[in-house]
Amino acid sequence: MGEQLSSATWFQIAEWLFFALLTIALLALVAVTVRRYLLEREGGGVECYLRRGSGGRSPWRMGYGRYGAGELRWYRVFSLWPWPTAELSRRGLVIMGRRAPTPSDLTELTSDLVVIEVGWMAPDGSDPEEPIYEIAMAEGALTGFLSWLESMPPGDSWQP
Repeated sequence: MGEQLSSATWFQIAEWLFFALLTIALLALVAVTVRRYLLEREGGGVECYLRRGSGGRSPWRMGYGRYGAGELRWYRVFSLWPWPTAELSRRGLVIMGRRAPTPSDLTELTSDLVVIEVGWMAPDGSDPEEPIYEIAMAEGALTGFLSWLESMPPGDSWQP
């Protein structure tokens, strides 16, 4: 049938494959680093963890939140995706609770973080029944988040 490849040829193929994979890995690392630099260079952001729902049903995701006029845009740290993974609109956002990380949270978080549960007001103006997201951040970052939440750009009004 076909010609058999010598061990030297197999070694050359493996060597080229190794260097190709190493190059791809290094390029991905550089891309993640450049993306993070671009996110952080303009300021107005905070490192925080995010998870959907409450009660530990989903894992915590490490990320970077950037404050905008009307929303908090949350980006995953280890991602090449240029757009935010989640956008938390400030309009109607309600903090439903604040707590220290539970023992099960501490497998993914550190003990110096504060966990807040957030949701949005219903159209009738009532408070949400269940949190939509949990956000974990340092105490100083939480102070900045609360200031951002309570402030409002000129000319805007709170209309649900």
